[in-house]
Amino acid sequence: MAGEKFTINLEGHGVASGFPQERVLVALERAQGFGQLKDLPLKLPVGCRRGGCGVCRVRVTKGEFHADPMSRAHVSAEEEAGGVVLACCIYPRSELSLRLETPVAVKEKSRKAAQVV
Repeated sequence: MAGEKFTINLEGHGVASGFPQERVLVALERAQGFGQLKDLPLKLPVGCRRGGCGVCRVRVTKGEFHADPMSRAHVSAEEEAGGVVLACCIYPRSELSLRLETPVAVKEKSRKAAQVV
């Protein structure tokens, strides 16, 4: 169905609408542009938009999606099995609920900074 649309709930921030042939990240960016996503730290975390940088990590807490390949440096097979994916690499197949996840590189950098202090 070409006109089929799914609700994408970004927990604690608002909702977007996405199409099955559209990357979830694009739907979230559009919703942010229309003021539908609130209380984000600065703006929606976006990087390379092709699964290589890991900036757009989210945890899918509800719903079904199709996923393109994503960098194992940023999302391990175990994490993916637990629902952690890159928003730029998934397409909705049903209504989705997502939670923003801190990228691994940011977590590691914060730990190193804490150790220096």
